[in-house]
Amino acid sequence: MAKEKKTQVQAGPTVDQVNYVPSLKKKYKEEIVGKLMKEFSYSTVMQVPRLVKITINQGIGAGTQDRKLVDVAQQELSLIAGQKAVQTVSRKDISNFKLRRGMPIGVKVTLRATKMYEFLERLIAVSLPRIRDFKGISENFDGRGNYTLGIKEQIIFPEIDIDKIVKVMGMEITFVTTAEKDEEAYALLREFGLPFKNIKHN
Repeated sequence: MAKEKKTQVQAGPTVDQVNYVPSLKKKYKEEIVGKLMKEFSYSTVMQVPRLVKITINQGIGAGTQDRKLVDVAQQELSLIAGQKAVQTVSRKDISNFKLRRGMPIGVKVTLRATKMYEFLERLIAVSLPRIRDFKGISENFDGRGNYTLGIKEQIIFPEIDIDKIVKVMGMEITFVTTAEKDEEAYALLREFGLPFKNIKHN
C-alpha cells in the first residue's frame, strides 16, 4: 500500500502580528495629525504632511581599493536598518580616483511602512543618545520638505559590535516627507521626537 504523503501546513501570521502597529505610526494618527492640523490651520487631514520613506546612504571612498569594505558596510547597514542593504556602483569612469564604471562605491537601503517607523523609533530612543556629547541635531532641510541627518560613526547603533568593526564609517539618513515647506517637515519630525537643537514651535 502506497504511503500517504504528509502535507506541511505553514503557519500564518498570529493575531498579534496582524494587529501590530508601530508606536510612532500610532502616535502619528492619534496625536501628531491633530497637532499639525491646529498648528498650520489645515482644512483637511489630507493636507497634513506624512513621512513617506527613510533612505540611508553610505559612501565608501576606500571601497574602490578594498572591496571587502563595501561588503562589510552592506552587512552592517543591513543590521542597522533591519532590511537588506544594496551596494551602489559608479556610473562613470574617473581615472583620477582609479574608479571604473560599475565599481561598488557604497551601500544604501530604503525603508517604508513598518520598518521605517521601527527604525525611526530606535534612532530616536537608542542610537542618537549614544552620540558622545550629544546636544541635539542640526536643521538640514532641502527646501522641498525633506531632511538629511549626517551620522559620523556607525557604532552609535547597538546592532553594531564595536569589537568587530573593520573601520569607523559615517552615513546620511534622509527623511522624505509629503510636506511642501521645510517648516512643515520640521514640525512633523519634531513631533515624532527627533531632537533638534533649539526646538521651535510656530
